Amino acid sequence: MSLAISYTDIEAAAKRLQNVSELTPLLHSRALDEACDGQVFVKAESLQHIGAFKFRGAYNRIVQLSQEERAGGVVAWSSGNHAQGVAAAAQLLGVKATIVMPADAPSIKVEKTRYYGADIEFYDRYSEDREQVARALCEQLSATLVPSYDDPHIIAGQGTVGLEITQQLAEPADVFISPCGGGGLCSGSAMAAKQHWPEAEVIGVEPELYNDTYLSLENGKRESVSQSNMSICDSLMAAAPGELTFPINQQYLNKVATVTDEEVEAAVYFAWKNLKLVVEPGGAVALAALLAKKVDISGKRCAIILSGGNVDPAWFAKLLTKYGA
Repeated sequence: MSLAISYTDIEAAAKRLQNVSELTPLLHSRALDEACDGQVFVKAESLQHIGAFKFRGAYNRIVQLSQEERAGGVVAWSSGNHAQGVAAAAQLLGVKATIVMPADAPSIKVEKTRYYGADIEFYDRYSEDREQVARALCEQLSATLVPSYDDPHIIAGQGTVGLEITQQLAEPADVFISPCGGGGLCSGSAMAAKQHWPEAEVIGVEPELYNDTYLSLENGKRESVSQSNMSICDSLMAAAPGELTFPINQQYLNKVATVTDEEVEAAVYFAWKNLKLVVEPGGAVALAALLAKKVDISGKRCAIILSGGNVDPAWFAKLLTKYGA
């Protein structure tokens, strides 16, 4: 079975994103090394445009639209980082963006999406299907749909995170760890990492109750989990791996680890205290896997992705209070 993208697609995306996306730093912390008994390098995508890696894939998708397609605008469904990534990329390229968001979306997410110039179409998450609403809007507006992860251009754009890590790290890593939700970031970055570091162990990390990629890899086919499960990792609550992302992860991931909400909380606090980074729960799962010893890197070099920093202020304040900050 042929894969949705090749490594050359990631290289092409990197050229499109050059001087457009931020070359986010690869950080090193002695405190983290000591906590993990290894050497850890942290890719801080929380410092990317819109506070998350999602800008990369959105820009790589929209910049390749024809003039006719640009005139029709783009539509996406999201209440989080993808919404802001599409809105910001579209604004930069002079393309109208319409984002389908639940009517009860947090006001801060609505405000941020509007800040980047997007129109918002609200839907009732309890009685309407957001995908149907978005596809109907595409028909009505003659617009192009920009999926959150299951699209070749999105996957290639997100894969530039992994590519940059291999370029920023002077010597190959023994272990490479990425968050895994729908699989766009994980699959693209895994492909890039394996291209440069074929001997590296590449690991995806999911919330314990959204372990669909773990189950899918175990069973050799796409599996689903219940979306009624709750998790603080709202950005990783995909019910099933993507049709395009899963075959890539099948080929390039060595394994998938899972983490609990409590382990993620501890990682978010660690990042604030020791790395001086504000990281959202879903963005901290790779760090959580290391700190909770779900992945053993004793005596090894490891690169991880902190994928986003758009944390709810009230939740973050409660977390700091809980840990006695």
